[in-house]
Order: sequence, then structure tokens, then C-alpha cells
Amino acid sequence: MTGTIVRPSGAGPDEVAARLATARRRIAAAGGDPARVEVVAVTKGFGLPAVRAALACGLVRVGENYADELVEKAAALAAEPGAGGDLVAALQWHFLGPIQRNKLPRLAPIVHCYEGVDRLAEGEAIATRSPGAAVLVEVRTVEDPGRPGVAPAAVAPLVAALRRLALDVRGLMTVAPAGGGEPARQAFASVRRLADDLGLAVRSMGMTDDLELAVAEGATCVRLGRALFGARPGAVEVSQ
Repeated sequence: MTGTIVRPSGAGPDEVAARLATARRRIAAAGGDPARVEVVAVTKGFGLPAVRAALACGLVRVGENYADELVEKAAALAAEPGAGGDLVAALQWHFLGPIQRNKLPRLAPIVHCYEGVDRLAEGEAIATRSPGAAVLVEVRTVEDPGRPGVAPAAVAPLVAALRRLALDVRGLMTVAPAGGGEPARQAFASVRRLADDLGLAVRSMGMTDDLELAVAEGATCVRLGRALFGARPGAVEVSQ
């Protein structure tokens, strides 16, 4: 770790609340119900102030891409005076990054939902450390085998195998092709159809730049970072 949790959030609670209201207006304008489309506040690269600001706005689902950063933030938050408050108790950590089995012993007691499962071996490791854990299967919607996610044709077999492990497979997740437009719309539509075919309720798709396309195609959850907290310190923004 390099001290990422001490970075500023980029926005205080009032500003985050205003940005959240804007995001919910965007959801509504795209045809979604802001009361039903969940927002995961992605705080990667920001410090604890971002997590606190999200909680103050009622955003209890907080996403992190890096295991060490999530574990460090969770420990720091738990050590704060008054950490037993209702909002902190309601906090649900979503792990968005690739699942490394050597990190699971530390993640398992903390993570509420693993959003990036794309291999059976990952599911087996999660099931061993956290029986019955909530997971989403990540779908690769671009023709690039180097990108994370499972190919659409392999989604149904993986979902079935994860269910046999008694994991709580709640839905699918995807990151659309960069640039938005018709390729992104088609990617979201394909994930919606897959989720419908498999009887999965959750479709985690859409980020700051493409949430309208995702919502129009049936997203039930969007993952927002910059839309809530501003640009990440020293980062080249490529997602959330």
C-alpha cells in the first residue's frame, strides 16, 4: 500500500449529495426509477472522507477495486470513535476488482458482494472462505481475451457451477466498450438478455460516462466514482 486512504475525497458531503441528486436525475431521464436503480459509490483512490460522504448521503454500497485499499479503509473506519453507528453498521463493501485467492482471507470477513467473478476457481475460493457469499458474474462484452470477464457463451455454465457451490449468484456485471454509443448499448442489452434468460435479478452495468445507456437497457445497479467525488487524485480516468 502507498497510503491511498489519506487522499482527499475530492468533494465534501454536501457536494456529494448534490452530485448524487444529479446522477439520480440522469437515471430518471434515461427511463429508470431512481428509487430502484442502486448506486454503488466507487471510492478507489480516495480516502476515508469519500466513504464517509457516501454514507452521509445514504449510499451504503461502497465499491473498491483493490483488495489492500478496501481492507485498509475498512480497518481505519472500524477504528474510528463511534464506528458502531447505524450508517457504518449498514455499510456493504462491494469488491470490484480481480479476485486473487491469496487476498481472500482478509477480504472474506468484510466483503458483502464480489462483483467480478469470471472463473470457477475464484468461486471455489470464495465458497471456501465465505460460504453462501453474494457474487456477480462479470461478462466480457468486447472481443479482447485480455479483458476481465467471461465470454457470453460461457456465462450460463459458470452460473450453474457457482450455484452448485451454494454461492448466492445474484446477477451479472459488465464494463462496456470505451467510447459509449451503439457498441456500449449493444453490450448492455446483451447482458440484460443473459440475466433475463438465467432468472438473475441484478444487472450491475453503467458508470459515470455511460450510465444513461445502461439504465435504458435495464441496469439495476450503476457504479459511480467521478460522478460523485470528482477526478481521482493523480489518476488517468478510465472507469467508474
